[in-house]
Amino acid sequence: MFSLQNIIYLVIAVILSMSIHETAHGLVSYWMGDPTAKLEGRLSLNPFKHVDWLGLVCLLICGFGWAKPVPIDARYYKDAKTGIIWTSFAGPVANFLLSFICVFLFYALYKFAPQFMMTSVGYFVSNTLTYTGLISTGFGIFNLIPVPPLDGSKILFSFLPDDQYYKFIDGALWMNFLFIFLIFTGLLDYPLGMLRSNMIQFFEMIAKMILGF
Repeated sequence: MFSLQNIIYLVIAVILSMSIHETAHGLVSYWMGDPTAKLEGRLSLNPFKHVDWLGLVCLLICGFGWAKPVPIDARYYKDAKTGIIWTSFAGPVANFLLSFICVFLFYALYKFAPQFMMTSVGYFVSNTLTYTGLISTGFGIFNLIPVPPLDGSKILFSFLPDDQYYKFIDGALWMNFLFIFLIFTGLLDYPLGMLRSNMIQFFEMIAKMILGF
């Protein structure tokens, strides 16, 4: 059962995870020559630029949701498929980087400022880091599922020959229905949860090595 305080942690974590995910998409696309995201003001960590409020509510209630997709125009890329691969990878990678930073900061505070963590402010900070690390990791993994419209499908389909690529894109509607079925039946809960736990443990191991635990 969620308390008001837990809901605050969750909202902060979700907004941070979504914002950095979408900003990364737009930034990599911009680096590859596409000015679309910049022209629309999406190269920003301002959450109001990226959060879809319905998607946020769905994530808080149902466990999955979405942000406002950053607009990209693959015609600006030297190679459209390669550009889409890197742009699509950027969001999940940014989520994993954010997760690692949260894990690292948590253990750094634990080692160098244990008294601070026992204060009310320290308690809030440590819980925010924990929630953000978990949510951001889960958000990155979730978006790598190779089903439209998630990033994983854009990455996978880009490796296909053009005729098969467009065939899969045209068939995206029925794949969306399949994906919704998998979500609501909970068939993805265990594998996604296991992947998230394993990745968090990996981040913890690296952070502890760096900090000398």
